[in-house]
Amino acid sequence: MTEDGRPLADQDGPQRSDQPSTGGSADDVTQANAGGEQQGEAAGQARGRMRYQDESTAPREPTLAEKRARIAAEKRQEEQAQAALAEQESKTQKRRRVMVGGGVTVGVVALVAAFYSGSAYSAEQNAVHEYCAAEKQGEVAQNPDLCDENYVREQGGYSSGGMFFMPIFLPGGGIGGYNSYRYGYTPPGSPAPTPGQTVSGSSFNKPADANIKNTKGQTVQRGGFGISNKSGSSGS
Repeated sequence: MTEDGRPLADQDGPQRSDQPSTGGSADDVTQANAGGEQQGEAAGQARGRMRYQDESTAPREPTLAEKRARIAAEKRQEEQAQAALAEQESKTQKRRRVMVGGGVTVGVVALVAAFYSGSAYSAEQNAVHEYCAAEKQGEVAQNPDLCDENYVREQGGYSSGGMFFMPIFLPGGGIGGYNSYRYGYTPPGSPAPTPGQTVSGSSFNKPADANIKNTKGQTVQRGGFGISNKSGSSGS
């Protein structure tokens, strides 16, 4: 008997079990436990399962925001492509204009150069020679300085109206008059005259628009194109 009056269990009798009775054998309990574990594993697998799409899975319909984003991206790409094409066309047109303009400029320059070159050659070939001539005889003076105003004055002479007057000194020291000189001009294209020569077809009138050279080969007036550079030593 226990202290509270309950009888003690027989030592040889069956032992009490702390586990509740399942009403079946040990094999049944083992199978039940195994089944519970399998169910628990199945439940865990169901909760953590990942779904994958394969070829047979229908694609998800894009959202409105995704559609708008895709349309905006396509529009940006199209605008960029159009801008790049427009820039390329602009560069091509500029390059073409530069090439055409350069060709026109080169052509114009070449034409003008050829024109001036031909004109210069023509003016050189048709040059008029200026020489100092004795007015009475029309011969080319031995000394071209007789038509230089400074030289004439230094020698006691003077100039007037395009004429240069040199005094004729007498043996006794007096002046026996004056010899007059003026510039003469050969016909265009004639060679330079020589002292003592009488130039046929010469004139005392200075051509207004002609390439004029003196007997030394120096240009005293450039003619052509309506422009003349008159020398101060030339006569009228």
